[in-house]
Amino acid sequence: MDRRTLIKTFVSLAGAQALPLSVLLHSRPGLAAEVGDSRPFSYAWLKGHARALAGEPWVSKEGDLPGSLKDLSWDDYQAIRFRPEEALWHNDDNAFQVQLFHLGLYFKSPVRIYEVEDGQAQELAYKPKYFEYEGEQPLGTLPEDLGYAGFRVHFHTDYERDLAAFLGASYFRAVGSEMQYGLSARGLAIDTALDGEEEFPQFTAFWLEKPQPGSIHMVVYALLDSPSVTGAYAFTLTPGRNMVMKVDAALYPRKPIERVGIAPLTSMYQTGENDRRMAYDWRPEIHDSDGLAIFNGQGEWLWRPLVNPRSLRVNSFVDNNPRGFGLLQRDRRFANYQDDGVFYNKRPSAWVKPREDWGRGSIMLVEIPTKDETFDNIVAFWNPEQPLEPGQEYLYAYTLSWGAEPPMEPEELATVQATRTGLGGVVGQERKYFSWRFAVDFAGGALPLLADDADVKPVITASRGEVEITSARPLDSIDGYRAMFDLVPDDSLEPIDLRLQLVLDDQVLTETWLYQYTPPPQEERTLY
Repeated sequence: MDRRTLIKTFVSLAGAQALPLSVLLHSRPGLAAEVGDSRPFSYAWLKGHARALAGEPWVSKEGDLPGSLKDLSWDDYQAIRFRPEEALWHNDDNAFQVQLFHLGLYFKSPVRIYEVEDGQAQELAYKPKYFEYEGEQPLGTLPEDLGYAGFRVHFHTDYERDLAAFLGASYFRAVGSEMQYGLSARGLAIDTALDGEEEFPQFTAFWLEKPQPGSIHMVVYALLDSPSVTGAYAFTLTPGRNMVMKVDAALYPRKPIERVGIAPLTSMYQTGENDRRMAYDWRPEIHDSDGLAIFNGQGEWLWRPLVNPRSLRVNSFVDNNPRGFGLLQRDRRFANYQDDGVFYNKRPSAWVKPREDWGRGSIMLVEIPTKDETFDNIVAFWNPEQPLEPGQEYLYAYTLSWGAEPPMEPEELATVQATRTGLGGVVGQERKYFSWRFAVDFAGGALPLLADDADVKPVITASRGEVEITSARPLDSIDGYRAMFDLVPDDSLEPIDLRLQLVLDDQVLTETWLYQYTPPPQEERTLY
């Protein structure tokens, strides 16, 4: 399954399911039918199981489905609905409920789902009664050990809307208080943006630990499997203004991996105020995220606006023990999107904070050309410097936060509020050569404290070309500053790396703005 198909389906299923079939009785209310005997379970056992599995050949489960599920149409699959009254823990003294996604259409690899209570794991049986189907009943009789495609989590504050969902490969997503899905995360990324085919590891089984009465935490365990690696994961979910996921991962490679992505995030950027290459839509901006934020091991805050490039673009930000990174949606103003259907202004940001030293490596940003918003074309992840080798255990611990406001931001520095670009030159004067204008707005930090005559200067560097017409001046509308400059590119079409900060004397006032500008072909360098 490619990323386009998977993400498009994930978005459409953020709140739906159902099936036709006869009503079967089960022994107690809610989703509690059992498959096989209960067995002891712990995270230590899961890590041992994953390690042992890594010593065995990988076996694909894709397509191991009855024919009636393989042949489902898009409309038939969309008609499947899980019955809320059948949710796991529906009738218990519990703040959480869990609803399940049905197999079929693009989701052809059965996922085993277990309930864990008092250290004992019991697989959840498939029952037709758990689903309803709007239309005819084309599925026939399905076995109790069929399995599921994934699940979603509901919280007592609003049982109708889900807060997190795990569905497809190792993809999952969550929401903060805005209750609006957007970008996704994955358990692991393998060989992303290399010449060969990308590998998509799968969560093949989940263990859902029943929360104690009164608890606002839910623990989800997952087994990851792929041709290259196995893994054991533990997610501790805590809903709130931000959904906070405490993630622990243990990885066991089957074979050497050329490029591994730890804590990968996947998002979409089609068009925005800084990149209007695909701005054919009536809406002024279309994106789930507008920038990559990095708090590196040297204590520097970086902001890299996203773009929709003409060709595949991969950037590596070398680091040692990063303190955090994330794909953010900083622009929260409805007027800048005008989308009253999917509400891009409410899309959550996702922030990754390592809970231990990750050593040397790089935060990688992959930007893929896209023509429309149905294709998630942005990927960011941590790539360790030392390759993962077979026969070894690799442990990673991090916190993943979802919501409008990331949990970490520069305390003393102003942050980038907007990046705008357009043709350079001086208004009213004839242009003699091609240049490209950059206008970068900063707000926060010490900027509101500056005197009107403060000698704020932009510090700008470019890897090629010439920088001219530089300025930094107050911008009262945001109680901040606007830096502007023109870049005169050379004849090359290779990307140009730009870097900008505002300073007052020796004091750095802002985070570091980074940009990669690709000059257009000569025939497109119109002077107007």
